[in-house]
Amino acid sequence: MKHLIICLLALILGCQSPTNSSTSDQNFRLTTYFKNYWFDGTAEISSFKLVQSHYGEAREGEAVLIFVTEDFLTKEQVKANQKSEKSKTVLKLNRTKNFVTGIYPYSIMNSSFTYLGEKDPLAKITTSIQEWCGQAYLQLNKKNRLQIESHSYFEGEADQNINLKNGLTEDELWHWIRTNPELLPQGELEVLPAFEYLRLLHIPIKFYAATAVVEVNEKHYSYHLSYKELNRKLKIDFEKTAPYALIGWQEIDLNDQNKTTTATKINTVKLPYWQLNHLGDERFRDSLGLN
Repeated sequence: MKHLIICLLALILGCQSPTNSSTSDQNFRLTTYFKNYWFDGTAEISSFKLVQSHYGEAREGEAVLIFVTEDFLTKEQVKANQKSEKSKTVLKLNRTKNFVTGIYPYSIMNSSFTYLGEKDPLAKITTSIQEWCGQAYLQLNKKNRLQIESHSYFEGEADQNINLKNGLTEDELWHWIRTNPELLPQGELEVLPAFEYLRLLHIPIKFYAATAVVEVNEKHYSYHLSYKELNRKLKIDFEKTAPYALIGWQEIDLNDQNKTTTATKINTVKLPYWQLNHLGDERFRDSLGLN
C-alpha cells in the first residue's frame, strides 16, 4: 500500500507541472484536443497592453500574438499553396509590437515556424524592425545548421551571413509552451536570443549561456529564461491546461528592473483573419482593444 501511494503521488505531481526535457520520455503525438483547437480553420489572435522599455524610458504601445497552423514547404521554407508530399504542417507565430519613442514610431514583427509532432521542431525565424532612422531584417533557416542572414542600416551590422551549429533558440520556446510545455528545457543551456532583442541593443548574433526554470504558481505557470552575460531575463506566463494560452510576459533588465518591458493580455479571439480584409471588418479589432 505504501508503494502504491508513492506511485500515485508521483503520477499526480507529474501531471501538475512541466518536467525537464532531458528526463522526459513524452512522445510528440498530437492529441484530439490539439487537433480540434488548432485545425478548426481559424487563427488564435491575442492582444496585449505593452509597456516597452527603450532608450531608458517606458513607452506605451500594443503587442499582438497570432498563432495559426499552415502547410509549409520544407525545401523552400515558405507557405505552401496546398498540402503535398513536399510540405509539412507547422505552427506559425507572428509576434508584433508597436510603440512610439518621442516623435517617431517603432514597428517590430517576428515570425517563427515549428514543425508539429517533431522533437527538433524549429524550421524558420524572421524578424523586421522599422523606425524613422531605418530598418533591419533578419532571417534564420534551420536545416543542417542555423543559416542566418542579417541586414541593417547600422555600421558594423550592414550585411552579414552567419552559420551557427544547430541549437536552441529563444523564439521557438514560445511554440514549446503551446505544444509541449512538459518538455520545456530547464537547467543550464545555450540559447540564441530573440533577434528583436539582439538588434535593438546591437548585440552580436550568437549563442549565450542561459538558465531556465519552470515556476509553478497557484493559477498559472511561468517560464524563466535568464542570460547572465546579457543581464537579461525573459519571463513568460501561461495557463496550466491546454491550449496553454499565454497570459503575458516580461523582458527584464537585471541591472535595472525599472527598465522592464511588460505585456499584459487584453483579449483572445479565434478568427480567419485572412478573410476579414474588407471595409467594415475593422470592427473585429474592437474586441481586441486595438482601435
